[in-house]
Amino acid sequence: MEPYRKRRKKLMSEINVVPYIDVMLVLLVIFMITAPLLSQGVKVDLPQAAARPVDSPDNETLVVTIDREGKYFLDDRRISSDELSRKVEKILRLRPQTPVLIRGDRQSNYGEVVKAMTLLQAAGAPSVGLLTEPPRKP
Repeated sequence: MEPYRKRRKKLMSEINVVPYIDVMLVLLVIFMITAPLLSQGVKVDLPQAAARPVDSPDNETLVVTIDREGKYFLDDRRISSDELSRKVEKILRLRPQTPVLIRGDRQSNYGEVVKAMTLLQAAGAPSVGLLTEPPRKP
């Protein structure tokens, strides 16, 4: 009878990367599905103007959008004019130097834009800017 030999297993110095590739592919699919959902917002056709961009040292900006039906949106969330005034006032109490901008649709009523500006100034906005698109080059 042969004596029982204990065989030593060789250590494997290679890393199996297949599970890592599987995880990366799953993450890629998740990001491909969720990315378009994150970029959705209120569709607004901005007027064109030859204006320079405003540099703001503060990255936090309040954006009030007015669509062509005259509905208000605060950072892409539907809001009534009373709620808009209260929320902006609350935010500006905490951060008084927060820039406030209006994205008014080209087809919206000019009176709604002026009304929004008045509401924002009454809420304590030191200044209200208007967002536009740069002119298209032919």
